[in-house]
Amino acid sequence: MTRRDLPNIISVLRIVLVIPVAWLLWHERFMQALYLFAVAGCSDALDGYLAKRNGWTSWLGGILDPLADKLLLVASYFTLGGLGLLPLWLVVAVLARDAIIVAGATAYHFWVARLEADPTPLSKLNTLAQIVLVLAVVFNEVVDLALQPLITALIYAVAVTTLGSGAMYIIAWSRRAWRVKQADKESP
Repeated sequence: MTRRDLPNIISVLRIVLVIPVAWLLWHERFMQALYLFAVAGCSDALDGYLAKRNGWTSWLGGILDPLADKLLLVASYFTLGGLGLLPLWLVVAVLARDAIIVAGATAYHFWVARLEADPTPLSKLNTLAQIVLVLAVVFNEVVDLALQPLITALIYAVAVTTLGSGAMYIIAWSRRAWRVKQADKESP
């Protein structure tokens, strides 16, 4: 193991935080969950900084980093939906989008070409909106600042970016797969 592996180790540690965060949320220990969620967020910033600053990027890191983010968000949405703090339709939309992306990425990787993780700007905005919504909901449970109007706006922002980014991935990967298959047919 070298310093170059540090961003990937941090991503793996963020994956390990998924279970305690979900457990704390489920047991309505919102302050502790908020702390762990903050640690996860800081670790996400740290691994990205280290990888980019030092040129320690890798194919594995390109998979682990977004996987850690998605696992944490999916667990948080599932748990907050189960507690009735997020609407079920939003939880289903977020989970369905992620399932479609994972299925599409897997199919692309095995049937078309090696997958290189390349999130779109709308997907990054969706991830940011999802994170901010989780933080607002949990923070509201801790402090009860009547953030419901903000939470409602964030719910719709997450819904719009979830549907939009999901559609963009389907279109982009379909086009990319079609071009690769056409190039394969044309090459001798």
